[in-house]
Amino acid sequence: MLNFSSTDEAKLRWRCRRGMRELDALLLVFLEKSYGLLSLKEKQLFADLLELPDPDLHAYLVGKGAPIDPDLEKLLKLMRAYKSD
Repeated sequence: MLNFSSTDEAKLRWRCRRGMRELDALLLVFLEKSYGLLSLKEKQLFADLLELPDPDLHAYLVGKGAPIDPDLEKLLKLMRAYKSD
């Protein structure tokens, strides 16, 4: 079960829908399965990540680019590891 209000869940779920099948699948599954396990800082980083343009977000998630923020890179590594499971 997700660890946030239904309003927050709806907003995050909407922001995870990107129109790119690979991004949608990864983001929505991560939201469902792992978001509730994140720290408050990581939850904010996830929200920040969702503000990125699709090409940047996709590049980061497939490892073809890296953000300047080391904390954001840690979250992306977690998401990439989750994707490969």
